[in-house]
Amino acid sequence: MLKLGSIIDGKYKILNEIGHGGMSTVYLAINEKANKPWAIKEVRKSCRKDFQVIRQSLLMEMELLKKLKHPRLPSIVDVIDEKENLLIVMDYIEGNTLEKILLEQGAQKQETVVEWAIQLCEVLEYLHTREPAIIYRDMKPANVMLKSDNSVVLIDFGTAREYKEQNTGDTTCLGTQGYAAPEQFGTMGQTDARTDIYCLGATMYHLVTGHNPSEPPYEMYPITKWNSKLSTGLEQIIEKCTSRNPQDRYQSVSELRYALEHYRDMDISAVEAYQKRWKVFIGIAGTSMLCLLTAIALWISSLHRQRDIYAEIMETAGRTTVDREALGGICRQLLPTALEKRRMTDIASILLKMVCFPMRKRIICWK
Repeated sequence: MLKLGSIIDGKYKILNEIGHGGMSTVYLAINEKANKPWAIKEVRKSCRKDFQVIRQSLLMEMELLKKLKHPRLPSIVDVIDEKENLLIVMDYIEGNTLEKILLEQGAQKQETVVEWAIQLCEVLEYLHTREPAIIYRDMKPANVMLKSDNSVVLIDFGTAREYKEQNTGDTTCLGTQGYAAPEQFGTMGQTDARTDIYCLGATMYHLVTGHNPSEPPYEMYPITKWNSKLSTGLEQIIEKCTSRNPQDRYQSVSELRYALEHYRDMDISAVEAYQKRWKVFIGIAGTSMLCLLTAIALWISSLHRQRDIYAEIMETAGRTTVDREALGGICRQLLPTALEKRRMTDIASILLKMVCFPMRKRIICWK
């Protein structure tokens, strides 16, 4: 272990210990010349017999991480290979881990958890779109630091997770038991972006319920089992994230992020209201269509009726001696009015004139 007050690499002064894990310890150090604080992670060689394998893996991964630049990732500035340990120098993130916040405050508000999850989606999407893609594989509250401005930073990045001892409180194989996806234990193929989606879902579950999935009963129940006031939309998202089969999860972090941004729309009450509005719309549309069809049918019927009346009038006129052209003129003048008003009296008056006009003419001729 590093001694407090000692100088590392001639420039980093160790101030105090700020955290430790199964095979590493994290210290707060300061570069006195630049007056800048740094976090130094010490990986002890004496902890593992296969340290040389770990060392090579760490050095390769650190070189890769040095190229990453994202506001939610700590920058790794130096790797110091000493006789008894390997030291990783990175940005010092001032704040508390979400694990500590859970221990002190318990379950967090779902709105706050969703806000943190969206921020974590941003950094995961950045990692997954690198060439080659980087799979974090160890998302959990202990590895997320919350800063004073309510922004989160992903820490403990680049450790040799696949080589840590199997321990429910630390990394097992390629992840932490309870948070790790099934495929991280070699049972369902290779890890990919959907592995991180599972880990993030398990992290959200812990944050919003206060129940640690790495502790008995080692299961994740629907979140409304623990608190009926929680969003059923968020419940669906977490259940989809933590599906055993990667094909049943969100297939990309961008897809998950969109769902989180609209989780309220997935609530049962919101869905029921939407379905009710849709049924009302269908009812109004159906009624409108029925009215339209009825109007069209009446219009067609009126056309047929008009032709029938006209034919009847012409047939009656054929049985008289009246001048047919004169009678046609009378019909053309009177018929539209009768049809427009739809009054039987008008139609009766037309027929009366048809009969009376020729009779009057005959009387005049007889005189």
